[in-house]
Amino acid sequence: MIILGIETSCDDTGIAIYHTTRGLLSHALFSQTSMHSDYGGVVPELASRDHIRRVLPLVKQTLSEAGLDLKSLNAIAYTQGPGLAGALLVGSSFAAALSFSLKIPAIGIHHLEGHLLSPLLSTSAPLFPFIALLVSGGHTQLMEVHGVGQYKLLGETVDDAAGEAFDKTAKLLGLNYPGGPAISMLADKFSTSGKKNNFILPRPMLHSGNLNFSFSGLKTAVLTLSNKHKITQEIQEEIAYAFQEAVVDVLTQKSMAALTQSGLNQLVVAGGVSANCRLRKNLSKHAEKIGATVFYPSHEFCTDNGAMIALAGAMRLQEKAPLATNSFTVKPRWDLEAHEMLSNE
Repeated sequence: MIILGIETSCDDTGIAIYHTTRGLLSHALFSQTSMHSDYGGVVPELASRDHIRRVLPLVKQTLSEAGLDLKSLNAIAYTQGPGLAGALLVGSSFAAALSFSLKIPAIGIHHLEGHLLSPLLSTSAPLFPFIALLVSGGHTQLMEVHGVGQYKLLGETVDDAAGEAFDKTAKLLGLNYPGGPAISMLADKFSTSGKKNNFILPRPMLHSGNLNFSFSGLKTAVLTLSNKHKITQEIQEEIAYAFQEAVVDVLTQKSMAALTQSGLNQLVVAGGVSANCRLRKNLSKHAEKIGATVFYPSHEFCTDNGAMIALAGAMRLQEKAPLATNSFTVKPRWDLEAHEMLSNE
């Protein structure tokens, strides 16, 4: 089977074509980051309009690169939620129209399901069951995954997501959007400078006794610290380092606790923040100590992309998991754990 994947949940237009036996045939991504950077964050209306401009040319591009045409497709998988309603509607309406025209199913995919399955696109892929750490600008969750559609929520953020905290901290330090790469670059520069770190930031909910997260207090601590000091290049680097270490420490300790409590020995890390090199190094180091293995998507699939949506659609078809098909609806708020109950609405 050949599946077309469409991702338009936020500010990245991702299109991909996945073959159930040959794997990923082609993929293309257009990022709106430069457009939104002028506003310090994503402007929903601008995101929707740009998706409209990009989706058809990208579909044509991926089909051409795969040496296929529309009649070669057996199904369409699109992001049905969660995300920005207007942006989701672009992908949903395009998928519904194409589905009607070609008389093939259009499958609504949960955005986070796409992320947690994205490491399966790599040569070295995990086997079910595993623990998944989903960490991005919109979500921070720990899930126990036993198969496609079999997800148990273990813990989540009670306020800000980790990626959101990165962006807000960057803004407090006068850095440009998106903040994650900017913070990481400054933190890495400080860590190799040999300088002593004088700032120790809190690790919220590190000893809470559960697997939930909280990052709003950490952001407030950065605000307090930045108000006490003149923000020079050196201060930026030191605060960025202290902030990154705090986030990485919390994510690592909670993930190790999830592995220990579940008795599982595989950890999948996905979402935009999974590209953070410091996080990857720390997670792999601590996992090795307890006999666990960590799997990451390749860097090109850490951010939103069509490949993960096409893969999720293909796996749902192969596993005969419940499908949300041919429905011209979107779910801006959608609980992954309740995914099965929302199929076929």
